Amino acid sequence: MTRIAGIATVLSMLTAVAAADAPPEATEVWEPVPAIVTPGEGAAPPSDAIVLFDGKNLDAWQHENGSAANWKVADGAVTVAPGSGDIYTRQRFGDVQLHVEWRTPAVVEGHGQERGNSGVYLQSRYEVQVLDSYDNATYSNGQAGAVYKQSIPLVNASRAPGEWQSYDIVFRAPRFGADGALQAPAVITVFQNGVLVQDHFEILGATTNVGEPVYQAHGPLPLMLQDHHDPVSYRNIWLRELKRGT
Repeated sequence: MTRIAGIATVLSMLTAVAAADAPPEATEVWEPVPAIVTPGEGAAPPSDAIVLFDGKNLDAWQHENGSAANWKVADGAVTVAPGSGDIYTRQRFGDVQLHVEWRTPAVVEGHGQERGNSGVYLQSRYEVQVLDSYDNATYSNGQAGAVYKQSIPLVNASRAPGEWQSYDIVFRAPRFGADGALQAPAVITVFQNGVLVQDHFEILGATTNVGEPVYQAHGPLPLMLQDHHDPVSYRNIWLRELKRGT
């Protein structure tokens, strides 16, 4: 053992002894006190959630041109009206915890990307794919649970067509400097039906079907649900806005 290593070992031992002699209070942190949030019972959202769709109306949503969202609301769900266009929240968001439930048609038509296709777009540009991926082969970075064409889901946790499924998403928005340069990429974690399918993935840029993803500077933006011409349904959509340290 060298002299320097020996000194380091002695100092480490002395530090451990001092720590053992310290009172428990020395490592207690009392402030800040976390805010109280009441968890929801069953499928109900937590007390601090912003409810975006509760099965009654689409007041929180609009089309890109600002017109009222005209997807079909019935039986506590909203279903894509094929050809009507994507719908966007009227509010804009940054970092969020998002819960959304979705269902592809029970009657199977088509295959691959033409089977129950839609998408959940964080900040209108970063897509978590919605697709009937139950016994339905397609490219892996385009199946349900994928960050579209960027990250293959860790597993296929899809339920059968016609069954309700859920995404629970933690999304951290990208950060840009005053000059518009990217300082930190967006980061996303996704649970599908309670199963981890994306684990703190650093998003590469805005979702695109052709070419490589790139970032363009932006601030808070709406959540978007995609009209991909399939009658996919959604229900129980809520989110919690997150502070950077949450």
